[in-house]
Amino acid sequence: MERLDFLRFRRSVRLFQDKAIARSELEKIVDCARFAPTARNIQPWEFVVVTENMKLKELAGLADNGRFLAQAAACIAVFCNDTKYYLEDGCAATCNLLLAAFALGIGSCWIAGDKKPYCQQVGFLLGVPENMKLVSLVALGYPQEKDIFKTAPKKELRQILHWERF
Repeated sequence: MERLDFLRFRRSVRLFQDKAIARSELEKIVDCARFAPTARNIQPWEFVVVTENMKLKELAGLADNGRFLAQAAACIAVFCNDTKYYLEDGCAATCNLLLAAFALGIGSCWIAGDKKPYCQQVGFLLGVPENMKLVSLVALGYPQEKDIFKTAPKKELRQILHWERF
């Protein structure tokens, strides 16, 4: 794989094998997230890794668009302190999580968090202090499909790239 291919081929995975992810792999993924860009180097993020089946099912019940969490091997909840740029920083960390998982052959899917009605419930379920903001839930697992490089169609570069002016 070429150096930039992992950016081109990473995709959302919602169907997972019934196979656990090693704790060391989950730690590698979070370790990559902590190196994300952050405004003023505040690093407002905290990560809660969930692997317990019952908790994954509870999270799936809370997140409308995350019902597939019930079949995931793990979920990483990205929380941030309520700083001026918490959302940008948390999103950057989430992107690093997704790319690190892909580099390790683990499928992932970003489930919205910020401003969703279930944010407070997720925080309560995971024992997170009330002042923290849920930025994202990331479902993780080994993909059921053999071809993890199959991607959704994307717009052509010429359709979205503008030079000097729109």
